[in-house]
Amino acid sequence: MSLLTHAALPALAALPTDASSGAADFSHDNFWIWLLKAVAIIVFLLTSVLIAIMFERRVVGRMQLRPGPNRQGPMGLLQSLSDAMKLLFKEDMTVKAADKLVYILAPMIAVFCSLLTYAVIPFGPQVSIFGVSTPLQLTDFPVAVLYILAAASVGVYGIVLGGWSSNSTYPLLGSVRSTAQVISYELSMGLSLVSVFILAGSMSTSEIVSSQTQIWWMLPLAPAFVIYVISMIGETNRLPFDLPEAEGELVGGYTTEYSSMKFAWFFLAEYINMLNVSAVATTLFLGGWRAPWPISMINDGMFNTGWWPLLWFLVKVWLFMFLFVWIRGTLLRFRYDQFMKFGWKVLIPSALVWLVCVAIVQGVRQFTDLDLRTLLFVLAGVMLVAVLLSFLIPERKPAAESGPPEPEVFDPFAGGYPVPPLPGQVLPPSPRELRRRAAAAATSPGELPPAPVVTQEVRRG
Repeated sequence: MSLLTHAALPALAALPTDASSGAADFSHDNFWIWLLKAVAIIVFLLTSVLIAIMFERRVVGRMQLRPGPNRQGPMGLLQSLSDAMKLLFKEDMTVKAADKLVYILAPMIAVFCSLLTYAVIPFGPQVSIFGVSTPLQLTDFPVAVLYILAAASVGVYGIVLGGWSSNSTYPLLGSVRSTAQVISYELSMGLSLVSVFILAGSMSTSEIVSSQTQIWWMLPLAPAFVIYVISMIGETNRLPFDLPEAEGELVGGYTTEYSSMKFAWFFLAEYINMLNVSAVATTLFLGGWRAPWPISMINDGMFNTGWWPLLWFLVKVWLFMFLFVWIRGTLLRFRYDQFMKFGWKVLIPSALVWLVCVAIVQGVRQFTDLDLRTLLFVLAGVMLVAVLLSFLIPERKPAAESGPPEPEVFDPFAGGYPVPPLPGQVLPPSPRELRRRAAAAATSPGELPPAPVVTQEVRRG
């Protein structure tokens, strides 16, 4: 992401903006306020995960016309706590062939990195806490959004090391998939955020929220918002992009060899990351803690002061959490080739084209008096139509060959490790088949049964 940053800095420096006036003021904070905020964020994330698990199971149950969990506690409200206690007291198994240190350290890395994002997320404006005037934010700095992207990038090391250290095939495949997934979808995510940097004139989260006083960036930057929403689902390994932990083909992916609390750490990190990307989307595209219109117009914006903004922030975050659950209950899992094709051939080119359009609009505005909203709305409409038309263009099919090629017989154990056949290759007869053919030849010397041909079907799509 550093390349994107260096490319955007000249444009940011040339932008006329008053976003700096909305920067959070931490000059009155002391050690106890910092500690209180940090503890409050951790407690908020842990309790939100318990609520999110219960919320997801109940909502998916309603979507599938079933009640969902309703046994533990009143209306099933203690189901998440029951699941947590079950994982806490479950037998903890460690793979003998695993790299013990990395095997234990990997889930801790995943959780630790997931807890870093909310440190720069603004929950609200200046409030009074025990007589100290302080913003509802732990800290902020000029490149806070890049810090968020860096924390998300390092967090994938927990998944990669967990799969590699298990010394097992399926976890390794899941971790490799996760690496490719993060590289692919973080590129489109970062490109979608650069357009926000250009309009806001800053990468500070509090200043970006301040720049959305008149209009939320979701409206003029609709294509970037759509690209970010799709990318955040792929970044968090959620359906329909949960390829690293695909149960149907990888048993459980990178968590296959984990149990008890080590598995719970990965589970916890996944849900915290959902809250992270939801908070980033709220801060950068939905006005952050600002009240929605027309509530923001009541009594000269009284609902944008005090503790009210905390409510609007939480409502927006949980709307994104509902979107996660809604998509899980609606869509099927992609094939891996479809997943990678969508990321590299649709999202990244679309994000690049939109970024160029936004940069051109900002350059034109420096020399003319054209309305920003009109230009961006027109560009957004053209961009969305182009993306929709791209799905209607049929793929070029390969020319028909003269005839099926002769299958190539190969030895799967030639390299010392069994290798499955590639398309167009066949396996030699098995020892059992050779014995069957020998017995058949002994009973009827004049007839030799044909050897079966084992080929691999190629799925085209």
